[in-house]
Amino acid sequence: MRASILLTILILVMIAVVVTVNLLFFRNYFWERLMVYIGIVLVFIAFYMR
Repeated sequence: MRASILLTILILVMIAVVVTVNLLFFRNYFWERLMVYIGIVLVFIAFYMR
């Protein structure tokens, strides 16, 4: 139960970070935005796996 709550919180925070970064920095830059999204997801996966 605790792991599912942690995963849900982690996913919600990741979505908030992606949307914030998109709105603040990379609105008109497709490839840069895609690379940043992949990097953000990898960082969150690393935090979840530790």
